Amino acid sequence: MKKALLLMTVVALAWGCRTVAPREEGAAVESGTTYVYDVLKPYVDSGELPGAISILYKDGVQETCCIGYADVAAARPITLDNPYMQCSQTKGFCGVTIAKLVEEGKIGLDDPVSQYLHEFDRLWVLSEQTEDTKVLKKANNVLTIRMCLNHTGGFPFEISAKRSDVRGGGWSGGAPLRQTATIAASSPILFEPGTSVTYSNTGIDIGAAIVAEVTGMKWEEYLQQEVLDPLGMTSTTFWPTDAQIADKIEMYHYVKGEPAEWVLESGNQQRPYNDSHVFASAGAGLWTTARDQLKFYKMLMNLGVGDNGTRILKEETVKNLLAVSTRPEGMEGYSLGLNAPAVDSEDAWFGHGGAFGTQCTVNWHKKQIKMWVIQSDGGPQPWNKDLLNARQAFFDSEFDVDVINVSYTNRAK
Repeated sequence: MKKALLLMTVVALAWGCRTVAPREEGAAVESGTTYVYDVLKPYVDSGELPGAISILYKDGVQETCCIGYADVAAARPITLDNPYMQCSQTKGFCGVTIAKLVEEGKIGLDDPVSQYLHEFDRLWVLSEQTEDTKVLKKANNVLTIRMCLNHTGGFPFEISAKRSDVRGGGWSGGAPLRQTATIAASSPILFEPGTSVTYSNTGIDIGAAIVAEVTGMKWEEYLQQEVLDPLGMTSTTFWPTDAQIADKIEMYHYVKGEPAEWVLESGNQQRPYNDSHVFASAGAGLWTTARDQLKFYKMLMNLGVGDNGTRILKEETVKNLLAVSTRPEGMEGYSLGLNAPAVDSEDAWFGHGGAFGTQCTVNWHKKQIKMWVIQSDGGPQPWNKDLLNARQAFFDSEFDVDVINVSYTNRAK
Protein backbone atom coordinates (compact mmCIF):
# COMPACT_ATOMS: atom_id res chain seq x y z
CA MET A 1 0.00 0.00 0.00
CA LYS A 2 1.16 3.50 -0.78
CA LYS A 3 2.53 5.79 1.87
CA ALA A 4 1.03 9.20 1.08
CA LEU A 5 2.56 12.19 2.84
CA LEU A 6 1.59 15.83 2.62
CA LEU A 7 3.86 17.90 0.39
CA MET A 8 5.78 20.71 2.06
CA THR A 9 4.70 23.18 -0.63
CA VAL A 10 1.16 24.03 -1.64
CA VAL A 11 0.03 21.97 -4.62
CA ALA A 12 -2.47 23.93 -6.70
CA LEU A 13 -5.00 21.17 -7.18
CA ALA A 14 -7.97 23.40 -7.67
CA TRP A 15 -9.39 26.85 -7.24
CA GLY A 16 -11.04 27.72 -3.95
CA CYS A 17 -10.29 24.53 -2.04
CA ARG A 18 -6.70 24.86 -0.93
CA THR A 19 -6.19 28.05 1.06
CA VAL A 20 -3.57 27.77 3.80
CA ALA A 21 -4.82 28.94 7.19
CA PRO A 22 -4.45 27.86 10.79
CA ARG A 23 -6.26 24.56 11.16
CA GLU A 24 -9.12 24.35 13.64
CA GLU A 25 -8.82 21.83 16.45
CA GLY A 26 -10.28 18.52 15.30
CA ALA A 27 -10.54 19.55 11.64
CA ALA A 28 -9.38 17.24 8.86
CA VAL A 29 -5.89 17.65 7.44
CA GLU A 30 -5.30 17.65 3.70
CA SER A 31 -3.68 14.51 2.35
CA GLY A 32 -1.64 16.21 -0.36
CA THR A 33 -2.77 13.50 -2.79
CA THR A 34 -4.15 14.38 -6.24
CA TYR A 35 -5.93 11.16 -7.17
CA VAL A 36 -9.23 12.70 -8.25
CA TYR A 37 -7.73 15.85 -9.77
CA ASP A 38 -5.43 13.80 -11.98
CA VAL A 39 -8.22 11.70 -13.51
CA LEU A 40 -10.67 14.59 -13.96
CA LYS A 41 -8.26 17.12 -15.48
CA PRO A 42 -8.40 15.77 -19.07
CA TYR A 43 -12.21 15.98 -19.03
CA VAL A 44 -12.15 19.52 -17.65
CA ASP A 45 -9.51 20.55 -20.19
CA SER A 46 -11.71 19.25 -23.03
CA GLY A 47 -14.81 20.96 -21.65
CA GLU A 48 -16.77 17.72 -21.28
CA LEU A 49 -16.81 18.29 -17.52
CA PRO A 50 -17.37 22.00 -16.73
CA GLY A 51 -16.47 21.63 -13.07
CA ALA A 52 -16.77 19.33 -10.09
CA ILE A 53 -16.09 19.03 -6.38
CA SER A 54 -14.81 15.83 -4.82
CA ILE A 55 -14.11 15.28 -1.13
CA LEU A 56 -12.65 12.03 0.14
CA TYR A 57 -12.24 11.60 3.88
CA LYS A 58 -10.51 8.85 5.80
CA ASP A 59 -10.17 9.00 9.58
CA GLY A 60 -9.08 12.63 9.86
CA VAL A 61 -7.32 12.94 6.49
CA GLN A 62 -9.06 14.54 3.52
CA GLU A 63 -8.44 14.95 -0.20
CA THR A 64 -10.29 18.04 -1.43
CA CYS A 65 -10.57 18.70 -5.16
CA CYS A 66 -12.39 21.66 -6.71
CA ILE A 67 -11.65 21.57 -10.42
CA GLY A 68 -13.02 23.64 -13.28
CA TYR A 69 -15.79 26.19 -13.19
CA ALA A 70 -19.10 26.92 -11.53
CA ASP A 71 -19.84 29.05 -14.60
CA VAL A 72 -17.78 28.36 -17.72
CA ALA A 73 -18.94 31.42 -19.69
CA ALA A 74 -18.00 33.75 -16.85
CA ALA A 75 -14.79 31.81 -16.07
CA ARG A 76 -15.98 31.67 -12.46
CA PRO A 77 -14.04 28.93 -10.60
CA ILE A 78 -15.94 26.28 -8.65
CA THR A 79 -15.44 26.42 -4.87
CA LEU A 80 -16.67 24.79 -1.68
CA ASP A 81 -18.89 27.84 -1.11
CA ASN A 82 -20.86 27.86 -4.38
CA PRO A 83 -24.55 27.13 -3.73
CA TYR A 84 -26.24 24.29 -5.60
CA MET A 85 -29.45 22.27 -5.62
CA GLN A 86 -28.98 19.04 -3.68
CA CYS A 87 -32.47 17.82 -4.65
CA SER A 88 -33.20 14.37 -3.15
CA GLN A 89 -30.37 14.66 -0.67
CA THR A 90 -32.93 16.75 1.23
CA LYS A 91 -34.67 13.48 2.17
CA GLY A 92 -31.94 12.61 4.67
CA PHE A 93 -32.58 15.87 6.50
CA CYS A 94 -36.22 14.88 6.94
CA GLY A 95 -35.05 11.45 8.11
CA VAL A 96 -32.93 13.06 10.82
CA THR A 97 -35.88 15.13 12.10
CA ILE A 98 -38.08 12.02 12.24
CA ALA A 99 -35.31 10.04 13.99
CA LYS A 100 -34.96 12.84 16.54
CA LEU A 101 -38.66 12.69 17.45
CA VAL A 102 -38.49 8.89 17.72
CA GLU A 103 -35.45 9.21 19.99
CA GLU A 104 -37.36 11.65 22.21
CA GLY A 105 -40.37 9.33 22.43
CA LYS A 106 -42.69 11.79 20.71
CA ILE A 107 -43.53 9.45 17.83
CA GLY A 108 -43.01 5.79 16.95
CA LEU A 109 -41.87 4.60 13.53
CA ASP A 110 -44.75 2.14 13.38
CA ASP A 111 -47.38 4.61 14.55
CA PRO A 112 -50.24 5.02 12.07
CA VAL A 113 -49.91 8.21 10.06
CA SER A 114 -53.59 8.84 10.81
CA GLN A 115 -52.70 9.22 14.50
CA TYR A 116 -51.14 12.58 13.60
CA LEU A 117 -52.77 13.46 10.25
CA HIS A 118 -56.38 12.35 10.55
CA GLU A 119 -57.19 12.52 6.84
CA PHE A 120 -55.13 9.34 6.40
CA ASP A 121 -57.62 7.21 8.34
CA ARG A 122 -59.00 5.79 5.08
CA LEU A 123 -56.85 5.19 2.02
CA TRP A 124 -57.81 3.84 -1.39
CA VAL A 125 -55.57 1.61 -3.51
CA LEU A 126 -55.58 1.80 -7.30
CA SER A 127 -56.68 -1.72 -8.20
CA GLU A 128 -57.24 -1.48 -11.95
CA GLN A 129 -56.89 1.23 -14.55
CA THR A 130 -57.92 1.65 -18.18
CA GLU A 131 -57.87 4.67 -20.44
CA ASP A 132 -61.33 5.64 -19.22
CA THR A 133 -61.70 4.24 -15.72
CA LYS A 134 -59.92 3.63 -12.43
CA VAL A 135 -61.01 0.95 -10.00
CA LEU A 136 -60.21 1.62 -6.35
CA LYS A 137 -60.39 -0.61 -3.30
CA LYS A 138 -60.10 0.27 0.35
CA ALA A 139 -56.59 -0.28 1.73
CA ASN A 140 -56.33 -3.12 4.24
CA ASN A 141 -52.89 -2.30 5.64
CA VAL A 142 -52.28 0.55 8.05
CA LEU A 143 -49.97 3.25 6.69
CA THR A 144 -47.12 3.95 9.15
CA ILE A 145 -44.52 6.69 9.49
CA ARG A 146 -41.82 4.13 8.64
CA MET A 147 -43.47 3.41 5.28
CA CYS A 148 -43.60 7.08 4.34
CA LEU A 149 -39.88 7.55 5.01
CA ASN A 150 -38.65 4.39 3.25
CA HIS A 151 -40.80 4.57 0.09
CA THR A 152 -43.05 1.60 0.89
CA GLY A 153 -46.21 3.66 1.49
CA GLY A 154 -47.56 3.38 -2.05
CA PHE A 155 -47.47 7.08 -2.90
CA PRO A 156 -46.63 8.40 -6.37
CA PHE A 157 -43.41 10.32 -6.91
CA GLU A 158 -45.22 13.66 -6.67
CA ILE A 159 -48.79 14.82 -6.05
CA SER A 160 -50.77 16.28 -8.95
CA ALA A 161 -50.22 19.85 -7.72
CA LYS A 162 -46.48 19.59 -8.36
CA ARG A 163 -46.55 19.51 -12.16
CA SER A 164 -43.26 20.14 -13.89
CA ASP A 165 -45.07 21.15 -17.11
CA VAL A 166 -46.66 24.14 -15.37
CA ARG A 167 -44.59 27.26 -14.73
CA GLY A 168 -43.81 27.45 -11.04
CA GLY A 169 -44.23 23.73 -10.60
CA GLY A 170 -41.54 21.22 -9.79
CA TRP A 171 -40.16 19.81 -6.57
CA SER A 172 -40.33 23.02 -4.57
CA GLY A 173 -43.46 24.48 -6.17
CA GLY A 174 -47.15 23.76 -6.20
CA ALA A 175 -48.07 23.26 -2.56
CA PRO A 176 -46.79 23.64 1.02
CA LEU A 177 -46.10 20.48 3.04
CA ARG A 178 -49.39 20.28 4.92
CA GLN A 179 -51.40 20.74 1.74
CA THR A 180 -49.24 18.15 0.00
CA ALA A 181 -50.16 15.64 2.71
CA THR A 182 -53.88 16.42 2.42
CA ILE A 183 -53.83 16.00 -1.37
CA ALA A 184 -51.92 12.71 -1.00
CA ALA A 185 -54.48 11.39 1.49
CA SER A 186 -57.35 12.06 -0.91
CA SER A 187 -55.60 10.49 -3.91
CA PRO A 188 -55.35 6.75 -4.69
CA ILE A 189 -52.14 5.02 -3.65
CA LEU A 190 -50.39 2.59 -5.97
CA PHE A 191 -50.31 -0.53 -3.77
CA GLU A 192 -51.10 -1.78 -0.29
CA PRO A 193 -48.87 0.06 2.20
CA GLY A 194 -45.75 -1.90 3.11
CA THR A 195 -45.95 -4.43 0.27
CA SER A 196 -43.76 -2.86 -2.42
CA VAL A 197 -41.45 0.08 -3.19
CA THR A 198 -42.04 3.23 -5.20
CA TYR A 199 -39.57 6.10 -4.86
CA SER A 200 -41.65 9.02 -3.65
CA ASN A 201 -41.06 12.62 -2.69
CA THR A 202 -44.66 12.60 -1.46
CA GLY A 203 -44.04 10.12 1.35
CA ILE A 204 -41.11 12.18 2.64
CA ASP A 205 -43.25 15.33 2.54
CA ILE A 206 -45.89 13.51 4.61
CA GLY A 207 -43.19 12.69 7.16
CA ALA A 208 -42.27 16.37 7.34
CA ALA A 209 -45.94 17.27 7.85
CA ILE A 210 -46.01 14.89 10.83
CA VAL A 211 -42.95 16.61 12.31
CA ALA A 212 -44.77 19.93 11.99
CA GLU A 213 -47.91 18.54 13.63
CA VAL A 214 -46.01 17.04 16.57
CA THR A 215 -43.69 19.99 17.22
CA GLY A 216 -46.13 22.80 16.49
CA MET A 217 -43.51 24.36 14.20
CA LYS A 218 -43.16 24.50 10.46
CA TRP A 219 -40.93 21.60 9.44
CA GLU A 220 -38.34 23.89 7.88
CA GLU A 221 -38.19 25.95 11.09
CA TYR A 222 -37.75 22.82 13.20
CA LEU A 223 -35.00 21.66 10.83
CA GLN A 224 -33.28 25.03 11.14
CA GLN A 225 -33.49 25.02 14.94
CA GLU A 226 -32.54 21.40 15.60
CA VAL A 227 -30.13 20.54 12.77
CA LEU A 228 -28.91 23.36 10.53
CA ASP A 229 -28.13 26.00 13.17
CA PRO A 230 -26.48 23.57 15.66
CA LEU A 231 -24.23 22.21 12.89
CA GLY A 232 -23.33 25.70 11.65
CA MET A 233 -24.89 25.14 8.23
CA THR A 234 -25.35 28.83 7.46
CA SER A 235 -25.62 28.50 3.67
CA THR A 236 -28.32 25.82 3.51
CA THR A 237 -31.82 27.05 2.69
CA PHE A 238 -35.02 26.51 0.72
CA TRP A 239 -34.92 30.15 -0.38
CA PRO A 240 -31.46 31.19 -1.66
CA THR A 241 -30.81 34.91 -1.78
CA ASP A 242 -30.25 36.69 -5.08
CA ALA A 243 -26.55 36.84 -4.21
CA GLN A 244 -26.45 33.07 -3.64
CA ILE A 245 -28.23 32.42 -6.94
CA ALA A 246 -25.72 34.64 -8.75
CA ASP A 247 -22.91 32.55 -7.25
CA LYS A 248 -24.49 29.13 -7.81
CA ILE A 249 -23.02 26.22 -9.74
CA GLU A 250 -24.62 26.47 -13.18
CA MET A 251 -26.37 23.52 -14.79
CA TYR A 252 -25.01 21.74 -17.84
CA HIS A 253 -25.97 18.95 -20.20
CA TYR A 254 -23.06 16.61 -20.90
CA VAL A 255 -22.25 15.72 -24.51
CA LYS A 256 -20.01 12.82 -25.52
CA GLY A 257 -16.66 14.08 -26.77
CA GLU A 258 -17.84 17.72 -26.81
CA PRO A 259 -17.94 20.64 -24.40
CA ALA A 260 -20.91 20.50 -22.05
CA GLU A 261 -23.89 22.69 -22.93
CA TRP A 262 -25.20 25.29 -20.48
CA VAL A 263 -28.82 24.77 -19.42
CA LEU A 264 -30.96 27.65 -18.17
CA GLU A 265 -33.01 25.45 -15.84
CA SER A 266 -34.48 22.00 -15.33
CA GLY A 267 -38.19 21.45 -15.83
CA ASN A 268 -38.24 19.84 -12.40
CA GLN A 269 -36.83 22.89 -10.61
CA GLN A 270 -37.65 26.12 -12.34
CA ARG A 271 -36.56 29.73 -12.05
CA PRO A 272 -37.13 31.95 -10.16
CA TYR A 273 -35.79 29.92 -7.25
CA ASN A 274 -36.76 32.17 -4.36
CA ASP A 275 -40.11 33.83 -5.02
CA SER A 276 -43.56 33.21 -3.53
CA HIS A 277 -44.22 29.98 -5.47
CA VAL A 278 -41.34 28.20 -3.71
CA PHE A 279 -42.31 26.06 -0.71
CA ALA A 280 -40.18 23.95 1.58
CA SER A 281 -40.05 20.45 0.11
CA ALA A 282 -38.69 17.67 2.32
CA GLY A 283 -38.46 15.35 -0.68
CA ALA A 284 -36.22 17.59 -2.79
CA GLY A 285 -35.89 21.27 -2.00
CA LEU A 286 -32.78 22.32 -0.07
CA TRP A 287 -29.97 24.38 -1.54
CA THR A 288 -26.57 24.00 0.08
CA THR A 289 -22.82 24.28 -0.48
CA ALA A 290 -20.19 21.56 -0.37
CA ARG A 291 -18.77 23.07 2.81
CA ASP A 292 -22.19 22.99 4.47
CA GLN A 293 -23.22 19.57 3.22
CA LEU A 294 -20.00 18.05 4.53
CA LYS A 295 -21.00 19.15 8.04
CA PHE A 296 -24.24 17.16 7.80
CA TYR A 297 -22.60 13.99 6.53
CA LYS A 298 -19.76 14.20 9.03
CA MET A 299 -22.43 14.29 11.73
CA LEU A 300 -23.85 11.04 10.33
CA MET A 301 -20.37 9.50 10.07
CA ASN A 302 -19.69 10.50 13.68
CA LEU A 303 -22.93 8.82 14.78
CA GLY A 304 -24.82 11.98 15.64
CA VAL A 305 -22.06 14.43 16.60
CA GLY A 306 -21.08 17.34 14.37
CA ASP A 307 -17.49 18.32 13.71
CA ASN A 308 -18.11 21.27 16.04
CA GLY A 309 -18.87 18.86 18.91
CA THR A 310 -22.65 19.41 18.89
CA ARG A 311 -24.68 16.25 19.34
CA ILE A 312 -27.76 16.05 17.12
CA LEU A 313 -28.71 12.39 17.68
CA LYS A 314 -27.67 9.55 19.95
CA GLU A 315 -25.28 6.94 18.54
CA GLU A 316 -27.86 4.16 18.67
CA THR A 317 -30.39 6.31 16.83
CA VAL A 318 -28.05 6.74 13.88
CA LYS A 319 -27.01 3.08 13.91
CA ASN A 320 -30.56 1.68 14.11
CA LEU A 321 -32.69 4.18 12.19
CA LEU A 322 -30.41 5.78 9.59
CA ALA A 323 -27.36 3.59 8.89
CA VAL A 324 -29.34 0.40 8.21
CA SER A 325 -32.51 -0.33 6.25
CA THR A 326 -35.93 0.09 7.86
CA ARG A 327 -37.70 -1.83 5.08
CA PRO A 328 -39.10 -5.36 5.29
CA GLU A 329 -36.69 -8.17 4.47
CA GLY A 330 -36.32 -8.83 0.76
CA MET A 331 -36.63 -5.21 -0.36
CA GLU A 332 -33.65 -3.08 -1.36
CA GLY A 333 -32.03 -1.26 1.55
CA TYR A 334 -33.34 2.17 2.56
CA SER A 335 -33.66 3.74 6.00
CA LEU A 336 -35.31 7.08 6.80
CA GLY A 337 -34.69 9.23 3.76
CA LEU A 338 -31.29 7.60 3.14
CA ASN A 339 -29.99 4.75 1.03
CA ALA A 340 -28.72 2.20 3.54
CA PRO A 341 -27.68 -1.47 3.55
CA ALA A 342 -30.14 -4.21 4.44
CA VAL A 343 -27.55 -5.50 6.93
CA ASP A 344 -24.90 -3.34 8.55
CA SER A 345 -21.22 -4.35 8.21
CA GLU A 346 -17.69 -2.94 8.35
CA ASP A 347 -17.87 -2.17 4.63
CA ALA A 348 -21.37 -0.66 4.64
CA TRP A 349 -22.02 2.85 3.35
CA PHE A 350 -25.13 4.98 3.71
CA GLY A 351 -26.14 8.36 2.31
CA HIS A 352 -28.00 9.77 -0.67
CA GLY A 353 -27.72 11.30 -4.11
CA GLY A 354 -29.54 14.09 -5.90
CA ALA A 355 -31.13 14.35 -9.33
CA PHE A 356 -28.52 16.73 -10.71
CA GLY A 357 -25.55 14.49 -9.94
CA THR A 358 -24.69 15.19 -6.31
CA GLN A 359 -23.82 12.25 -4.06
CA CYS A 360 -22.52 11.74 -0.53
CA THR A 361 -22.11 8.51 1.42
CA VAL A 362 -20.41 7.65 4.71
CA ASN A 363 -18.99 4.58 6.41
CA TRP A 364 -19.27 5.12 10.17
CA HIS A 365 -17.22 2.01 10.98
CA LYS A 366 -14.12 3.18 9.11
CA LYS A 367 -14.79 6.94 9.41
CA GLN A 368 -14.86 7.49 5.66
CA ILE A 369 -16.76 9.86 3.37
CA LYS A 370 -17.20 10.15 -0.40
CA MET A 371 -18.70 13.43 -1.66
CA TRP A 372 -19.31 14.40 -5.27
CA VAL A 373 -20.84 17.65 -6.54
CA ILE A 374 -21.86 18.49 -10.10
CA GLN A 375 -24.99 20.09 -11.58
CA SER A 376 -26.13 18.21 -14.68
CA ASP A 377 -29.51 17.53 -16.24
CA GLY A 378 -28.14 14.48 -18.05
CA GLY A 379 -25.70 13.14 -20.60
CA PRO A 380 -22.77 10.69 -20.54
CA GLN A 381 -20.21 10.77 -17.73
CA PRO A 382 -17.17 8.94 -19.14
CA TRP A 383 -15.04 9.87 -16.11
CA ASN A 384 -17.01 7.67 -13.71
CA LYS A 385 -14.76 4.60 -13.97
CA ASP A 386 -11.63 6.71 -13.51
CA LEU A 387 -13.26 8.43 -10.54
CA LEU A 388 -14.00 5.09 -8.88
CA ASN A 389 -10.38 4.03 -9.32
CA ALA A 390 -9.12 7.33 -7.91
CA ARG A 391 -11.31 6.97 -4.85
CA GLN A 392 -10.06 3.45 -4.28
CA ALA A 393 -6.46 4.64 -4.56
CA PHE A 394 -7.12 7.24 -1.85
CA PHE A 395 -8.76 4.77 0.53
CA ASP A 396 -5.99 2.22 -0.09
CA SER A 397 -3.32 4.78 0.84
CA GLU A 398 -1.76 4.93 4.28
CA PHE A 399 -1.34 8.35 5.86
CA ASP A 400 1.08 9.41 8.57
CA VAL A 401 -1.01 12.05 10.33
CA ASP A 402 1.93 13.21 12.50
CA VAL A 403 3.97 14.03 9.40
CA ILE A 404 0.97 15.73 7.79
CA ASN A 405 0.46 17.89 10.88
CA VAL A 406 4.12 18.98 10.90
CA SER A 407 3.98 19.78 7.19
CA TYR A 408 0.74 21.72 7.59
CA THR A 409 2.14 23.79 10.47
CA ASN A 410 5.28 24.69 8.51
CA ARG A 411 3.21 25.55 5.45
CA ALA A 412 0.84 27.79 7.42
CA LYS A 413 3.79 29.63 8.98
